[in-house]
Amino acid sequence: MKILLFFISLFAVISCKSQLQTKTLVQKENVNTADTTFVNIKNYSADFVLDMKYATTDNFLKTKVYDCEMCFLRYKTVQKLLAVNAILAKKGIKIKLFDCYRPLDIQKKMWELVPNPDYVANPARGSIHNRGCAVDITLVDAKDTEFDMGTAFDFFGVEASHSYQKLTDIQIANRIFLKTIMLENGFKLFDTEWWHYSLIDGASEKLANFKWTCE
Repeated sequence: MKILLFFISLFAVISCKSQLQTKTLVQKENVNTADTTFVNIKNYSADFVLDMKYATTDNFLKTKVYDCEMCFLRYKTVQKLLAVNAILAKKGIKIKLFDCYRPLDIQKKMWELVPNPDYVANPARGSIHNRGCAVDITLVDAKDTEFDMGTAFDFFGVEASHSYQKLTDIQIANRIFLKTIMLENGFKLFDTEWWHYSLIDGASEKLANFKWTCE
């Protein structure tokens, strides 16, 4: 429990700075870019680690559904992530991204592979990922070693839920640390998946089928 209390107290200091840090970063960005524009996160920072699982077969589908590893998001989503990553950088921590914007055609393909709403959002309704306002993430240290979150990404058992408590102190502390910094910076969680975060107003955006070009 000492580790857990350390992270909680540490974040009390970090969260006080988060709002100011967000404003500073936004001012540095291109003010001519509309919030809803799709942008490549790598064009704004090299301080994110990309491990786009659906551009590989290392995912629960066991199928590659993206042609290449790219992370596109609405510009307003990137702004929020930049603010979070800037705060984390002071502690030698970075965000690792597993999934970002997902074109609606890809959502349909995933649904064809696994037509089960417990695992894949029905494309008829769509996902926040299809709106460019959701990310699947974890944290890594200065050596790009992932924080221990208790389960792997895309583990669909009860153990992946935020409410699950039969974890080690460090696993609980890591989840709380990630959750707190994301909630303090304009995101909301999805209770059954510790890795999934979306913008508070993300559901208001339209479903999209924008396709990026592989370089």
